[in-house]
Amino acid sequence: MNSKPAMFDELDRKIITALMANARTSFAEIGTAVGLSATAVKRRVDRLRETGVITGFTATVKPTALGWRTEAYVEVYCEGAAPPRRLAEVVRNHPEITAAMTVTGGADALLHVRATDVEHFEEVLERIRIEPFIRKTISYMVLSHLLPEAPEAGATHAAPEDASNVR
Repeated sequence: MNSKPAMFDELDRKIITALMANARTSFAEIGTAVGLSATAVKRRVDRLRETGVITGFTATVKPTALGWRTEAYVEVYCEGAAPPRRLAEVVRNHPEITAAMTVTGGADALLHVRATDVEHFEEVLERIRIEPFIRKTISYMVLSHLLPEAPEAGATHAAPEDASNVR
């Protein structure tokens, strides 16, 4: 992948928007919408991939269809200054954590957790709290998605074959 900043124009922006709405849209359909041939769209998509603007294509799946019926956000507070790479090691060990980031404010990190049920979520939370550098956590259970079409309302990877084995 190229490390220099990606340059793209308004047509590239329209192509990206179409692919974000539906990554299965054909180059011909996108071309018709933006005024280019399918071949020209393909060349632009290839360039956008090579420069790292487009990082991949994925399917969004309804989490409940995969067994994830409980969702929460967890603020993580650490003892001292836990380096982000140490936090990353910890969250990679929990398949239920679908997103994790360091944040500003009182908390050191914010985790997006999906679980099969509240009991499973509690088990995940206890596994996170066992880490020696974690001082406390504050959890926020998701009741409903106000923007159901947002990426946060969907899943980007499958639940384990048997979610009960994850516990």
